[in-house]
Amino acid sequence: MTNALRELNELLSPILPVETGVFSKLPPETYAVLTPLVDTDDLFGDNRPDYEIQEVRISLYTRHNYIKLKNRIVKLLYDAEFCITEKRYIEHEDDTGYYHYAIDVAKQFEMED
Repeated sequence: MTNALRELNELLSPILPVETGVFSKLPPETYAVLTPLVDTDDLFGDNRPDYEIQEVRISLYTRHNYIKLKNRIVKLLYDAEFCITEKRYIEHEDDTGYYHYAIDVAKQFEMED
C-alpha cells in the first residue's frame, strides 16, 4: 500500500538518515524525523470516500546551516507532488546544538479495500 510515510522515507533517505516518530539511534550531524499528523477523507457524497489525505511533519535536525538542505528537500517534495502546508523554523536546541526546522506536507492517496 502506498502511503505518505513510505513515499517520504524513500524520497529522503538517499540524502539523510530518516526515522518515523523518534530517531532511535545515536543521532548524526543531520537527520530527519517523520511524524504522522492526520489522515482525512476528502469531501464525498456517498459515505464511501475514494481518497484519503495524509499529512506528515518532516522535522529536520542539523548542527549546520539548514537552508540549503531545506531548499533541496522542498524541491524534492514538489517534484514528488506533495503539497507543502507549512514551513517553520522551530528553534535552536541549545542543549544539543541542533537547529530544528519543520516542513508539513500533505498528499492525497486512493483508498484501498
